[in-house]
Amino acid sequence: MAFDKTANTKARGLSLHIGLNSVNGDAYSGWTGPLAACEFDANDMAAIAKTRGMKSTVLLTKKATRANTLAGLRSAAKSLKSGDLFLLTYSGHGGQVPDVNGDEPDKKDETWCLFDGQLIDDELYLELSKFKAGVRILVLSDSCHSGSVTRELPPPPPPPGQRIKLMPDAVARRVYGEHRAFYDKLQQDVTDAASKAGVDPDAALAALTQVGAAAHATALVGSFHPAVILISGCQDNQTSMDGEHNGAFTEALLKVWNLGKFSGNYDTFHTRIRAALPTGQSPNLFTLGQAGNFLAQTPFTV
Repeated sequence: MAFDKTANTKARGLSLHIGLNSVNGDAYSGWTGPLAACEFDANDMAAIAKTRGMKSTVLLTKKATRANTLAGLRSAAKSLKSGDLFLLTYSGHGGQVPDVNGDEPDKKDETWCLFDGQLIDDELYLELSKFKAGVRILVLSDSCHSGSVTRELPPPPPPPGQRIKLMPDAVARRVYGEHRAFYDKLQQDVTDAASKAGVDPDAALAALTQVGAAAHATALVGSFHPAVILISGCQDNQTSMDGEHNGAFTEALLKVWNLGKFSGNYDTFHTRIRAALPTGQSPNLFTLGQAGNFLAQTPFTV
């Protein structure tokens, strides 16, 4: 179902911006994952949202908890209607937990490393599936993720002044080992909820790493009513970089956006961001639901 905007109804825009320069070592086996620019990324994306007429919530480091993130997603899902826009941005570490329901090709679920624990991809996509039909959702993720590619070798050293936005594999294994019951239960809860709702977010995410991602994902989640565009910071087998003032992906996005002077649709936006980054970091674009009309719009249009 395409989004519906009539002349008599003004669309609303809400946004949620998450940026973590560190995480709580108590939740990550003593690892705090220091980064430098993620809070800048969140604030800069919130500034764009404000200029486009969105009401924004910003969650920085200690405020970027699982509870606050889920509350922000659920509040937006409850209040937005067909034709409205939800912008979700994340800047921080990407991580992994073992896939307990067996749907991921590499047997791992990708995560966002929030301050007090990881948000599993299954959880995120289940929350997005709760938005009403016709709501437009744009997700911008400036982090590393694994997708269908298992990293058997460590990533190459980052350039001077940059850090990799990836939780080390050894840390990921320790964190899962110490909190296995918690993360396994999260995945089982999502599986149970998705089966009741007719949504299989894990299968959708597995499809997103294959050729024809959009078509596969849309077919798998036929009851996924909102239109979603997701632009990630890099390909499945690459790493996103953190800088001093912005992450590499966010910095390229801001340059292409050029304080609102950018002219073009989402495909053009993605292509130009990709061209502005080095070959070792190539942003990916996925869609879920019937996002054709959404893709044709100028980015951040409420």
